[in-house]
Amino acid sequence: MMTKYPQVARRWLVGAVCVMGSQMTWAATAVVDFSELVEQNAKAVVNISASTKAKKGQIQQQQQIPEAFKRFFGDDFGFAPQQRERQSFGSGFIISKDGYVLTNNHVVDHADKVTVKLNDRRELEAEVIGTDERTDVALLKIKADNLPVVHIGNPDVLKVGQPVLAIGSPFGFDYSATAGIVSAKSRALPNESYVPFIQTDVAINPGNSGGPLFNANGEVIGINSQIYSRSGGYMGLAFAIPIDVAMDVVEQLKDKGKVSRGYLGVVIQDIDRDLAEAYGLAKPAGALVAKVMPDTPADKAGIKEGDVITAFNGQAIELSSELPQLIGRAKVGKKYPLSLLRDGKKVELPFEVATLPDDADENPEKASEPDLNSLGIGLRNLTDAEKAQLKLDLGVLVQRLADDGAAADAGLRPNDVIVRLNNESIKDTQEFLKVAKKLPANKAVPIVINRGGRPMILALRLESTDKAEKKGKK
Repeated sequence: MMTKYPQVARRWLVGAVCVMGSQMTWAATAVVDFSELVEQNAKAVVNISASTKAKKGQIQQQQQIPEAFKRFFGDDFGFAPQQRERQSFGSGFIISKDGYVLTNNHVVDHADKVTVKLNDRRELEAEVIGTDERTDVALLKIKADNLPVVHIGNPDVLKVGQPVLAIGSPFGFDYSATAGIVSAKSRALPNESYVPFIQTDVAINPGNSGGPLFNANGEVIGINSQIYSRSGGYMGLAFAIPIDVAMDVVEQLKDKGKVSRGYLGVVIQDIDRDLAEAYGLAKPAGALVAKVMPDTPADKAGIKEGDVITAFNGQAIELSSELPQLIGRAKVGKKYPLSLLRDGKKVELPFEVATLPDDADENPEKASEPDLNSLGIGLRNLTDAEKAQLKLDLGVLVQRLADDGAAADAGLRPNDVIVRLNNESIKDTQEFLKVAKKLPANKAVPIVINRGGRPMILALRLESTDKAEKKGKK
């Protein structure tokens, strides 16, 4: 079968001599030569730098305090010296001659300025056309013409064991090429409901994010996005966003500047061997509906708790993680057949895909957590002398406040003593942290303080936590 583009990865035969008893044999294996592929595609790969101005009152972490506190507060619950600007670096690739560039969302997230460095050493400021946090895709535009472009491939025909190559800028070393094989397909990662990742053993390190993953034909089949690592560096587990998923996002970002996707509105789980036996299934496969959220597409379609969803639009569901990926990419407003088992009987339901609400989570029961970093507060425990002077047996002293933090917005001042938070007593800084972590996000709660010997009640409101930076993103 002829491919659209010529085979650019050559294979060289190398051998190994094997001795078995008195027999000696020579085994030949193929080694892939990617030199032609790199030569043809490196010009379409770019280096991306993004700069972000530091927010006022941002507290930096240092090593002298316990690990549990370093996440939320600065050194000794105070402020460390602030950086005026934060820079992040990554890779990207050109997908159109008029200057559209693909990269990862986490490379340019919240950036005030994005610069694209081309292979010919030109540096151009980029416009962020749009980003999609859920797929970690960002679309940029630079003002240039007749640019070199990559060829887009089809990840559906990719097979486990096939050779792949990445080009990027790990640790700032521009246009580095690393190769490996496809380790797995349709890999689901925690908190990544909409991306069937391509897993590879290609060496990916900080700076590779957003760079292209090529097949042996010189076609881009993925965007390098994440690694799994215990050390922060390469450990043989790299994950790429399939290029077809990314290109779907690109089209929506071009048209609307944002991405709309479908959702189901259920809590689902995998089926193990025991559940398969309990539900009369031939094998452990499908998505078991643990809960149906009210007034959602699933509720309107008639899906019930205990149903086992076996197929969507004719495509079988083996693992529960496959279902949100399929529905997320389905056309909003269109009806699709949904196959399920209910009380041992096959049921077919028409399911109309609705738009996933903004900021909705694939697990509807997951509560929004407060962002304690937004407090902008420095605290310490009261000394025995201060307790005696203020006639208090509990409380924590406010040492410093960020100008734009939630604590300052609530009206707190330096030297205030916090004695109660959300109707719970605060005896020390550890108790404050424990209570603060349980606060409802985006909702005002009472905070009782002592100011100059007089009690006062204020209203404190914490913003919800931005999704934590993806584990292992590089």
